[in-house]
Formats: sequence, structure tokens, C-alpha cells
Amino acid sequence: MLLESITLENFRQFRNESIEFAQGENGKNVTIIIGENGTGKTTFAQAFFWCMYGETKLSDKNMLNKMVAADLRPGQESIVKVTLKLRHGDVSYTLFREQRYRKDSLNRIKGDNTVFDIAFKDANGVTEYVKKTQCESEVEAILPKELSSYFFFDGERIEKMSKDISAGTRATDFAEAVKGLLGLNAINNAIKHFNPRSSICVIGSYEGSYDSHSNSKIEEYTKTIEKSKAEIEMIDARLDELKSQIELARTRQTEKTEEIKQYTEGEKLQHQKEKLVQKISGVKESRANAVKEVCKAFNKGMSSFFSAMLILDSLKLLSEKDFAGKDIPYIHTKTIEYLLKQGVCICGTRLDEGSIPYTNLQELIAFLPPQSISTSLSDFNKEAKRRANEGLDLHNNISDKLAVISHQDEELVELQEELHTIEGKLSGGNVRGKVRAINSEIQLCAETIRDGETERESLFRNRCRFELEAERADTERRNLSLLDDKNKKIEIYKAYAERIYEELLEVYTKSEAEIRTKLETTINEIFKQIYEGGLSLTIDEKYRISVYVNEYDGFVETSTAQSIAVIFAFITGIIKMARDNRKATDENANLLSSEPYPLVMDAPLSTFDKRRIQTVCKTLPNIAEQVIIFIKDIDGELAEEYMGDKIGRRHEFDKKNDFETVVI
Repeated sequence: MLLESITLENFRQFRNESIEFAQGENGKNVTIIIGENGTGKTTFAQAFFWCMYGETKLSDKNMLNKMVAADLRPGQESIVKVTLKLRHGDVSYTLFREQRYRKDSLNRIKGDNTVFDIAFKDANGVTEYVKKTQCESEVEAILPKELSSYFFFDGERIEKMSKDISAGTRATDFAEAVKGLLGLNAINNAIKHFNPRSSICVIGSYEGSYDSHSNSKIEEYTKTIEKSKAEIEMIDARLDELKSQIELARTRQTEKTEEIKQYTEGEKLQHQKEKLVQKISGVKESRANAVKEVCKAFNKGMSSFFSAMLILDSLKLLSEKDFAGKDIPYIHTKTIEYLLKQGVCICGTRLDEGSIPYTNLQELIAFLPPQSISTSLSDFNKEAKRRANEGLDLHNNISDKLAVISHQDEELVELQEELHTIEGKLSGGNVRGKVRAINSEIQLCAETIRDGETERESLFRNRCRFELEAERADTERRNLSLLDDKNKKIEIYKAYAERIYEELLEVYTKSEAEIRTKLETTINEIFKQIYEGGLSLTIDEKYRISVYVNEYDGFVETSTAQSIAVIFAFITGIIKMARDNRKATDENANLLSSEPYPLVMDAPLSTFDKRRIQTVCKTLPNIAEQVIIFIKDIDGELAEEYMGDKIGRRHEFDKKNDFETVVI
């Protein structure tokens, strides 16, 4: 399958845009599509998948362009359409997928189911249409959906495969890719067709064909065999489930074990954080108490504090006057007022207003309070001094407490800054809570693995028991069947089928082992080109990929760059082997033949450094027969520099606004 062109109509931000792809003419098999983040590279890449399978990985499933949708009036409709032209074998295909959208009376946009059509032109140039009911299966025949992600892959796919490699788990996807792309599916399907464990397959159908009329024991043995095989089939199904559960639990356990390592330092930081929070709380409480004491002291002494200057001035004034002897003991102001009113002193002297005696008595009033002036002044002096001292004490007291508060403020600032730094390292989360949650999940995984292993052991014992019962019954039935011509033929046919099944298994096992060995060699060759550094890869029988340092027996924990390099090597290795198989001329060529396929990648170079980008760019065009890369500007410059002689088509995205991008 080689891609010729793709046209997008109203598909997301692409109103009416087309791209033609280089197909190897003049040795140029690379197409690069350049665009910055947000211009629609991922959207355009997803258009391939939407056209072929009616699905995308985009979170928003509404494909209609936002501007087109906004212009629709209630009752109006518009169409989203993607047209993909490709060649597969000697046939040229045109795939059309469209979806009709309409705006209802509430201004809501609703889409119908997609409509899929395929037109094809054979080697004679005759154009026909595939029946609508067969379009999906036709695409599956060209490129099975489960294998498509190996040719249309993005960062999410890389991340998943990277986790599989880092965790060392059984790579089911890898195994399926090898079977599908390198021709093992045909043998595998044949094995399934003869599978003796299935009652609906060839050998199983013979099991139900025995004639029991000649001997009732045959029917009894057949029922025993059927029952045993049914039990074995259920056990096998459960074993497969347990296997998946255990592998998933182990993968999750490995991931969480790695994750919890990141929190080892975090727990220490969490402890420091809690101590800081506690200390900050204590300082804040102490500061609040100090502020309360300041307020309390101020409320109590503010009158003395604010009147202190007046009091001091009064004391100074009084100290300059001599009031000693000015008052007359036991003479009250009222007495003087009475005498002045009567106009006669107690001594008989007349007190005429304006006279000297009158004036002298009147002046005496100033020195005759209800108590004597000297006593009043003495009391006033005492009280004034007390209040003046209180004012001075208030100032000193508040100054001391404000100094304490100022120190506490500085301490709080320092503690808050330290806390902010720690929280930054902790990302603001409760690490201890996260660690507990991760530990709980690790324990849950351990329980799942333990319980699964226990159940598996029990199931294996039961399986052996049912196998023995089936074998004994089959032996007895075989002996009885040889006594009847009809059953004897069935026995012979079944024996042939079993022999074919064994031969298929042997061929499959041998072919799969050879392909795996060849794949390992091919991947290592490519990996060494992409990731220089004395590393080697191994693939075990469960398709777990491990990285080793040459001349060192230990396993190497892969970095992100290494894992991605492994993924590139794996994918391109399969493509290279499939390509080589088409050129093979040995007797197994037909068995392992495969069509060419494109390699469509969304931002594949962003995780590599400049040196490895160069090796990737030089490697890919020589392995895949068609390479289509969606790439950022800066990486695009490097790609053009390193594989310019292989670039047959170059396109660039120009973002007009948030809702429209054009291809230039």
C-alpha cells in the first residue's frame, strides 16, 4: 500500500486542502509536512485513520470546521469529507468517507453516521465500486486496523511501546505485528482451523462424527472426551484471562515501583514540610499573642501616654510656683464667699467691694479648695508622676513587643520561603498520601498476581486431570472404533488431521523462531545506526525487548531516547523484513510475502538530539518505501538538511486563525 494523495474538506481546521505524496520516483520517497504546534499536524495525520476506519484519537469527535458550523442556519447542513488515493498491489483505490452535519432549531450541531465508499481501478484501467457492505473488510484486507498503528503512529503510541520496553513486559502488540506483517497469520489461522481443543474445528468435528450404534461404549467415551475437552477449553480461556491479568498486574506493579522511587526524597521533603507548617503555625500563634499584648497594653496606658507631655508641663509649672502657706487650714471657700456676701469680716472689718480687705479675701479663694492647696498639689504630683511613668512604661513595653513581632515577621517570611521551595519540589501535593496510594496499588497488584498464580496452579492440575481422562477415553474409543468400518474411517481421517495440525505447529514454531532471530538481527543493525553507544537488543520468545551493553551481561535500564530508538528500530525492522521478503526467491517467499507500506509519523524527531536526528533521517528513507513526516519548523530544517535528496514532496501549514489552516 502506497499513498498517492489525500484531500480534506471541512475536516476540522482544513476547509479544502490536498496533499500529494512522494512515491519513490527518481529515488525520492519522502514527503515532509512542516508546521508549528497548533497548526493542525496531528489533525491532518488523524485524517488518514478517520478515512480508513472512521475513527480518530482526537478528543473532540465533531469533525466539522468551526467556521462552517458557525455559518450554518437552523435546518442547514454541511459535509465533512476525506478522500484518500492509494495503490495496493496492481490496484489503484480511492477511499471516500464523509459525514453530514446539520444545525437544529436550538443551534446544536449534530452529525450523522459516516458514509464509506471505495472505488478501485484494476490493472486494465476498469473502474468499479466495492459493495458498501464489503468496504470495511476491503480496508482490513489492505491494512488491518490492529496493525495500522505501526504505520500511522504518534507520540501516544511511542509512549505506550516505550513503557512496554522499559517494563520488560510481554509485548503482545509486537508479536501480533510480526505475525501480521511477516506472513505468519496464514499458518496461524490454519492451526486454529485444525485446533483439536475446539469442537467447531476440523479435529473437533470428527470427534462428533463417531457412530455409537455399533457399540454404546463409543458414545460413552465420546461424551467423556467432549466433556473433558469442554472443560479444558474453559480452563484455557480462564488461563488466558489470568495470564493477561497477571501480566497487566506485573506491568502496573513495575510502573508503580518505579514511580514510588521518585517519592523517596519526597517523603523526606514531606516530613520537612510538616515540621515547617507546624513551626509556622507556632510562630503565627506567638505573634498573635504578642499583638494582643500590645493592644491590651495600649488600651490600658494610652490615656497616660497621650497626656504625658501635658502632665510633664504641669509638673514643671507647679515646680516653679511656691504655694506653701498660701492656704489657711480649715477655712473653706464657702466661708470666704459668705463673709464677702455679708460685707463684714469675723474681725469686724468692713468688706466693701474694691477695698483692700475685700480684694485680699477674694484672692484667698484661689488657694482654698475643698481641701487645702498643698494637699491637692501633693496628690496631683503623685498621680501625675505615676501617669507619666505609665506612659514611659507603655512606650518601652510596646517597643519591646513590636521588636519581637518584627523578628517573628522576619522568621515567618523565611519559613514561608522555605515552605514554598519545598512545595515547589513536591508540586504542591501530599507526597505521603501519594506514597500510601501507590503502595496500596502495589499491594493490590501483588495480591492479584498471587491469587492469579494460585488459581493457575489449580487450573493446571484440573487440566491435566481432564487431559488424562480424555486420553484414556480416546484410547478406548480408538480400540473399539477399529472394529467398525465407518468409525475406522473417521479414526483415520482424524489421525490425518492431527498429523497436519502437528506439521503446521512445527512449521509455525520453526518459522516464528527464524523470523524472530532475523528480526532481532535486523533491529540491532538499525538500532546501531540510530543509537550509537555499544548497546544491543534481544527479543525473547514472548517478544520482550531487552537492552544490553556489549561485553556486559547485565540488563540495562532504558532511557526515553533509547526506548524510542528501539521502537524506531523495531518498526523499521519489520518494514525492512517485509520489503526484503517481497524480493526473496527461495521456497518460503510466497509464505512470507508482503505488500509495501508507508510510514506516516507525527513529530517523530522531537525526542532526539541533533546527532540522532541525522541518523534517523538517513536511515528511514532507505528502509521504508514511502515516508511521510509531519514535523515542526526547527526539526523540518534538520530533516531537509539530512535527507534532502530523498524528499520528493514538501508542504507547509499556514495557520490563518484558530479555525483555519491552509497548505502551501
